[in-house]
Amino acid sequence: MIVMSISFGKNRLFEKKLNEQKEKIVKKWFDMTVESYPPDTAAFLKRQSDPFANPVGQTTSRRLSDLFDALMEGSDRDKIASILDPVIKIRALQAFAPSRAIFFVQGLKRIVRELFSDSEKSAVLVDLLHFESVIDSAGFIAFDIFMENREKMYHLKATEIRNRTLVAFERAGLMDAGDLDEPADGAPPSCSAPCA
Repeated sequence: MIVMSISFGKNRLFEKKLNEQKEKIVKKWFDMTVESYPPDTAAFLKRQSDPFANPVGQTTSRRLSDLFDALMEGSDRDKIASILDPVIKIRALQAFAPSRAIFFVQGLKRIVRELFSDSEKSAVLVDLLHFESVIDSAGFIAFDIFMENREKMYHLKATEIRNRTLVAFERAGLMDAGDLDEPADGAPPSCSAPCA
């Protein structure tokens, strides 16, 4: 499924400027994205270029560049999702609210708008609005990925808490390991013997 196909206007000013300014755009986008972290973390992510010392910064930088290319090409949903996935997974594990975790996708709109003077904006308005709708589509994909990952994380936490509780009950002699029927679908176990 295509996120939204890109077909730029006849004068090609919009496409040309974005391609010429790609490095600058991606750098601003990266800076804006890492500024959502606490100041010390943001400074580290911007400063440290070693991928082993700073995997979050390197992943984010590389994926934003790839995402920019995919948006310019009008890539399909699966490609955009595969590019966003590592960045969103990182942010889903952290204490970000969903809106704050995915806002960086929408931030690209402001960066692109700032590239054009007021007189240029009228010449590229149709292309600009079209590109912004492509960015919106990528934002929806990012939200889906974020919620999917948060769901997995909460499920893992709930399973871990359940397992710790069951072990504590066993150690306290309140139930035997054989008293549990483990369902195949991953649902919480039920007691076959009366539970105390």
